Amino acid sequence: MIHLRHDQAVGVVTLSHPPHNLIGDEFIERYCTAQEDAVAAGARAILVRSDLRHFCAGADVAALGPDNGTAGDPAAVLQRLESIPVPTVAAIHGAVLGGGFELALTCDMIVAGESAQVGAVEVTLGLVPLLGAVQRLVARAGPARAREITMLGRRYRPAELERLGVVNLVVPDSDLETASMSLARQLAAGPTVALGVIKRIVNIAVSQGTRAADLALSDELATMWASNDVGRGTRAMLADGPGTAVFEGN
Repeated sequence: MIHLRHDQAVGVVTLSHPPHNLIGDEFIERYCTAQEDAVAAGARAILVRSDLRHFCAGADVAALGPDNGTAGDPAAVLQRLESIPVPTVAAIHGAVLGGGFELALTCDMIVAGESAQVGAVEVTLGLVPLLGAVQRLVARAGPARAREITMLGRRYRPAELERLGVVNLVVPDSDLETASMSLARQLAAGPTVALGVIKRIVNIAVSQGTRAADLALSDELATMWASNDVGRGTRAMLADGPGTAVFEGN
């Protein structure tokens, strides 16, 4: 259903729940656990991908209901995913609908194959997005676009979502695996502690505002200054110039 493997410092989480990676409680639990296990095993970045025709076509509609919306408490699920301390990249293709779109939106960056069809389509079932798409689209594209995308339930091509700031990069389908892994490897080779600080500051700024992020910065900077990678970076800069550091993630 969910497979985890390691490609050097990248934890590769593969969705593999035929036929369309439909989301249910067990799927979500395994998805969260796979990311947590990747970090526990030393991954410095995570790539989320699918080995099926679609990235994820949304929730298992037959399992939806007021007592089983998605994996218990959505806030708890989102907290688990956004507490992952390393950068996460979603590589999306095929149908990326409803909850599948939401899984991608919980990642830090999204790389899309150009033929993907992406949409927050819950409104067509009389639902609101159950895993945070509304608020995450507000953060990425602004409130007007978030209303449009979630209220109309349309399917979008990745190029349009890239223009709106929802998707980071669009590539030909044939290049999706290579491009997304290249990005994940670049992140995994970075100063992991500093990247984690950036992640947390962004989350605070989005959820609580710039002032709250400013107030949190001092504590977060203390974490950064305590890392060994700061010394590696500064020594490399002085000896060999910018961009020459080899970081070890601690």
